[in-house]
Parts: sequence; C-alpha cells; structure tokens
Amino acid sequence: MSDVSQDNDNERGKLFGGDFDIKRVLLEGRAFFALIAIIVIFSILSPVYFSTSNFLTMSSHVAIFGLLSLGMLLVILTGGIDLSVGSTLGLAGVFAGFLMQGVSFEILGVVFYPPVWVVVILTCGLGALVGAINGVLIAYFKVPAFVATLGLLYVARGIALLMTDGLTYNNLGGSPELGNTGFDWLGFNRLFGIPVGVLVLAAVAIACILLLARTPFGRWVYSTGGNARAAELSGVPVKRVQVLVYVLSGICAAIAGLVLSSQLTSAGPTAGTTYELTAIAGVVIGGAALTGGRGNVRGTLLGAFVIGFLSDGLVIIGVSSYWQTVFTGAVIILAVLLNSIQYSGRKKQQASSDGKTTSPQPESAATRSPASGSTAGKAGTQS
Repeated sequence: MSDVSQDNDNERGKLFGGDFDIKRVLLEGRAFFALIAIIVIFSILSPVYFSTSNFLTMSSHVAIFGLLSLGMLLVILTGGIDLSVGSTLGLAGVFAGFLMQGVSFEILGVVFYPPVWVVVILTCGLGALVGAINGVLIAYFKVPAFVATLGLLYVARGIALLMTDGLTYNNLGGSPELGNTGFDWLGFNRLFGIPVGVLVLAAVAIACILLLARTPFGRWVYSTGGNARAAELSGVPVKRVQVLVYVLSGICAAIAGLVLSSQLTSAGPTAGTTYELTAIAGVVIGGAALTGGRGNVRGTLLGAFVIGFLSDGLVIIGVSSYWQTVFTGAVIILAVLLNSIQYSGRKKQQASSDGKTTSPQPESAATRSPASGSTAGKAGTQS
C-alpha cells in the first residue's frame, strides 16, 4: 500500500479516537453523505425512486460515468487531466459498430464479420492508442495536458463523424448465421440479478484498487502527482507513468463506449458529448485533488453514483433538462470548494507540525532506495 493511502488510513483512525473532529468527518465523507441525502430526498419526492429495480437501472447508467471516472482518477492522481475521454467513448462505440456491420475486403470480394470478443479487444486497443498519443504528447513533447487532450477531443470526434458521415450504426445485435451475436449482452443481460455493466464497473474498480494499493506503479502514480521532480530524482519513471495512466484512461473510455453502445444497441458519433466533464465531476466529488497526489477509487465511485443518482432523480420527478445542468454545475462547484477547504486545512496543519520539529532526523538508506518506492510515496504525501 502506498504511503499516501497509509497516511489517509491513519487520519481516519484518529477520527474515532480521543480527538474526534466532526468537520473532518463531514469533509472526508461528503460524497457518502451526499449520496444518502440524494436517496432520502428523491425517495420522499417520488414513490418509485426507492425500489430495487430502479436502483439497478440507475446503477447501469452510473456504470458509464464510473468507468470514465476511474480512468480520469488515474490521470488526475498524476496531476494531469484528460478532456478526450468523452470523444474516445464515442469513437470506440462507432468503431465497434463499424466492426459489427462487417468489414469489407474488396480485393478478396468478402465481408468479414468478427466475433464479439474480437470487437471488444480491438476497441480497447483503439482506446489505448488514443491514450498513448495523449501520454506521449504530454510526457515526451511537453505539451500541456489541457491542450493535448483538448486537441484529441476534436480529432477523435471528427474521426467518428467521418466514419459514419454523421449517421448512426443501428441493430448491433448481430446475426446467428454470421456468428457475431452477443454484443447486446453487456447492456441488457444480468448475472445474479445485477446488470452486466455494473459488474464490469466493479471488476475495473477492483483492478484499479489493486493497481494503486498493491503495486509499485500505484506508488509511482501518487508520487508523480505529489512532486514529479522529486519522484524522478528518486528513480520513478515519471514519463512512463504519465503515458501509462493516459493509456489506461483510454481503455476505460473504450470499455464505457462498448457498454453504452450495447445498452442502446446502436452507436452514434455524438455519443459521450460532455461526458469528460461528468468524469471530472465524479473524481472531484469523490475527494481527489485536481493538483494530483490525493484521491482513491472508493471516493471516485461514490462521486459517480452521486452524479448518476442525482441526474436520474431529477428526471424521475420531472425537472427540466436545463435545470438538471444547473444542479450538476452547482454540485461540481461545491465539491471543488470543499476540496479546497479540506486540503488547505491539511497544509496548514502540516506546516504547523513542521514548525514544531526541533531536529530533523537523518534519512535512512531504505528511505532513499528508489526501488522500494517509499520515497516516492512520501513525496506524494507531503505535496
């Protein structure tokens, strides 16, 4: 587990000891409390909101936001941003639809209909390619993350429009005679009563938790966001880490595109428009710092559920779509404000504790070892 995660665990342990701080409890658990408040309020306003079937339906919608948010979390932990995930989602859906319609080889005079598992692998590869382009531009060519990913936002969306001429691929269920059925399985089927899309989200979330908490790469991610220069001096391959997080973000966006296209059994070039903002909102509401180095999967998932349950609740009670945008924007602003309050308070507390130190302790050899990753973790913690 990274030093940042251990530091967060220690702080949470203090909450229930002798020094109970209600303000810190509310700040650190704000996503959970917001989700509970949303469920209670909309359950009072609508009799159909609080039901198992409705929660499962809303969760299948949240799966799209959650997948994008998990990829975005990895990027934001390194201090970056990925504005191209919404367009990558749309491009991935269109690419999958293109493959499901059949690939024509005019020279051979045949049309190839790839099986669904091939479509999934190739689509994830496309998402990885988009992410790799982002990562290389940012890590090796020093293009600002905002500019690079904004450019890929337009490029990916433009390619999707060119592939379809602005139209939509419909009827992606496939045909038994062609051997390409099963694409709609992600969107409509259930296992043990749970939508497959939700199970996909859970699997990706577990993979991200293990990646961040149990591998050196996770420590490198936190340290890169905490202090990239210090991490690089400690032996962390910062450039490779930056490229890999964008690749993973692109794969998450591609998976989200597959799930969304499966739910709709169609793929359009405008799918996922503004979803990048929703993904950022989920990460911020979950408590991650936009400056990097702080955040976790659990909070991000809660943030995605807050956005999804709020949006669906507003639809259920008949609120105008214009007001839905206003409410979502207000929630994002409030989340950023609370993040600022939380982390500014931590910086002041850390500064005061540093001022009380009478004599610095010498750094041990184990701490200096870049292979252990402990120095990198401390860089992320002290940021």
